[in-house]
Amino acid sequence: MTEAEETVEETEDLIQEYSGPTSYGVPVTELHGQTVLHLMPHQLSETVALLKEEGFCMAIDVTAVDYLTHPGRKDLPDCIKPERFEVVISLINHSQGNRIRLRVQAGTDDPTVPSLFDLFPGTEAMEREVWDLFGVKFDGHPDHSRILLPDSWEGHPLRKDHDVGQIPVQFSPEVGRL
Repeated sequence: MTEAEETVEETEDLIQEYSGPTSYGVPVTELHGQTVLHLMPHQLSETVALLKEEGFCMAIDVTAVDYLTHPGRKDLPDCIKPERFEVVISLINHSQGNRIRLRVQAGTDDPTVPSLFDLFPGTEAMEREVWDLFGVKFDGHPDHSRILLPDSWEGHPLRKDHDVGQIPVQFSPEVGRL
């Protein structure tokens, strides 16, 4: 059994033992009046498909968070193991005026989650942006090329361990002015 399979099995055991509130088979919390589902990557596709059937017809945001500097955070249900990278997805149900947020623990060394492109084609650019800036991979994504940075760029600049460089600003008063 691989390490990833062991983690999935451990998480599923913890979720079954979890006595807190759940929705769609995953732990749920409420934050600022918005429902938040806490998922592991292997639960994402099925959960989003169920939400789409229930009227959540649009993915309005896909982003990521690098928790490198917050390893001991306490904002997750007990059954969810905090990872360095978390993908945050916001869905909206226009007919009911509801939003729901999905927080997916994407991993630490090789952060990867399933792509939502097949369910919501509009996520194509958002997933590319998350990959470009954070290095989170989306399995099944049709085009993992850079969207904001030049192809020659090395690394992912929104990672907390990415060195801040000295890039000259083209339009600064010191460059190109007499």
